[in-house]
Amino acid sequence: MRHAPPLVCLVLLLAGCTTASPAATPASTAPPAPTVDYSAWAAGRSTPVADPLYPKHGTPEVDVLHYGLELAWEPTTTTLTGTATLQIRPTVTAPALSLDFTAYRLDAVTVDGAAAQARVDGDKLTVPVAVTRDRPVTLTVKYHGRPTTTPMPSHRKDTEPLGLTITKDAGLWTMQEPFGAYTWYPANDLPSDKALYDIAVTVPAGWSAIANGTPAGQQGNTFRYRSTDPVATYLTTLAVGKYKKITASGPHGIPLTYWYRPGTDGRLLPSLRKSPTYLEFLEQRFGPYPFPSGGIMLVDSESGMETQQMITMGGRIKTWNKDVEASFQEDLLHEYAHQWFGDSITPTTWTDLWLSEGWAMYIQLLYDQSIDGYSDKDLEVILRRADATLRGRLGPPGKPKAGYFAESNVYICPATMLKELNDALGDTKFFALAKAWIQTQKNTQQDRASFIAFVNKQTGRDFTKLITTWLDSKTTPEP
Repeated sequence: MRHAPPLVCLVLLLAGCTTASPAATPASTAPPAPTVDYSAWAAGRSTPVADPLYPKHGTPEVDVLHYGLELAWEPTTTTLTGTATLQIRPTVTAPALSLDFTAYRLDAVTVDGAAAQARVDGDKLTVPVAVTRDRPVTLTVKYHGRPTTTPMPSHRKDTEPLGLTITKDAGLWTMQEPFGAYTWYPANDLPSDKALYDIAVTVPAGWSAIANGTPAGQQGNTFRYRSTDPVATYLTTLAVGKYKKITASGPHGIPLTYWYRPGTDGRLLPSLRKSPTYLEFLEQRFGPYPFPSGGIMLVDSESGMETQQMITMGGRIKTWNKDVEASFQEDLLHEYAHQWFGDSITPTTWTDLWLSEGWAMYIQLLYDQSIDGYSDKDLEVILRRADATLRGRLGPPGKPKAGYFAESNVYICPATMLKELNDALGDTKFFALAKAWIQTQKNTQQDRASFIAFVNKQTGRDFTKLITTWLDSKTTPEP
């Protein structure tokens, strides 16, 4: 991630807060045993964990297996209409279902096909229907309204509001790290709850809709995407506008799609077309690209985001020269690296954001080194100098502060730690470790403890002290 994503919502007007019918399921009655075969969504099973940095977002009481999103965008009224069908595995027996959702008007809510009461208070959708642990249910929510955004909890100068953003020409785009998916669909907005997705978006004639996942065809003005690998909510994306696309192939014939806006993004296209080179660099070190397709879409942002299978890159660049172009390409390589480190393997909670950003940052530096030819000693000096400054200003990377999300300390400081680990192991063993980590832990959520355990087992050496010291020390550890 170069930048980040969203959360802040209004309370619905009283008339729009509930849907009800005489047949609504009473809060005290559990739905009948499911007749649906939920094994089709088994790959979306997770172990949700409450997030210590942002405890108001998400819940460990539900595990969303699959999101089916049928969306329509009407630019003349800036209205998003949606039908979200969620297959949910309750992790506890409870009197109600709760998800993150913003202030859209609810048109209908059902649980296993039966009409249900529901309400949105603040940023929470509550459906008072009793559920039983490990007995899956299907929740369908129909809604409409004007999207809203929420502030990002960070002091970064490049931050923007998070969530579904309406552009000046009535298009859409979104980034939502560490939260904000709920600004366009009901979501369990936790990094630990990964799910499968089917997304369909209907737009006016001449417009395009782009989302995460593999393109699954276009019928008329409806664009479809499918994710057969589980996705964390913060890694989903949506953009609507008057886009054009370029198709290409990466290593092993990986389908790539680049979405751009004519007359706006032309100067960026040469950088997008370098994607196969970036993927080759990454595959040589970390093994096969982890997904069935990839791509990039350009949006009206200053930021970039590793949204899964469809990277979101900001095209709002005031000045364009060789240095800016080089920086843009470095950022693009960084977001591609995240497809392995952050997307395929996702941090369990935001406390371990370093586990994604540290790897992506170190890989970016290795790529820079391969291009510019500076020495390992020069890289060591640069990293240690930056590490000392950032620890003094922002604290250690393993203990991030909620109001300082994705600050530079969770990039540079763990990258410096990985440089030390690389030096201790040598290139051959270090890249063997990294490749094994990615290829054996694909589509999982991981944390500090599991990473340390893996490193120690894979190398046959105890690197616990090295890793924990670099993550927790208030000052740069000695060589």
